Amino acid sequence: MGCVAVSNVVPFRRIAPASAAGERDARNRRRSEQRSLMDAVYATGSMIVAAEDREIKLTASRLQVYGFLTIEEVTEDGGMRRLRPSEAIRARSERPWRLSKPAFGSAVTIPSLDDFLFESAGQPF
Repeated sequence: MGCVAVSNVVPFRRIAPASAAGERDARNRRRSEQRSLMDAVYATGSMIVAAEDREIKLTASRLQVYGFLTIEEVTEDGGMRRLRPSEAIRARSERPWRLSKPAFGSAVTIPSLDDFLFESAGQPF
């Protein structure tokens, strides 16, 4: 008597929606920008971003959420103030930033709140 393997597992494969070429190009460009910024910071150890460079600040804030970068705001007296991800994503364009590699072994914490990057004043931090 032979043994016949019977599987009752049915794979439910999701068909990926056909994205437009423009969307695909934009996604690839964002990934390339993120990779280039991360490579530049890791190669030099730190990098200063001009106050009005909103595009690089937005890219850096995305990388900070996942723990790839540390963002510090340069204060008026030349000191540094570390920014949380929620502060970085809503960055003002009046102060420059210093981007640097995160400290070795630092833990990345992501709050379990929905829309945690844009928390309102009443939500806990």
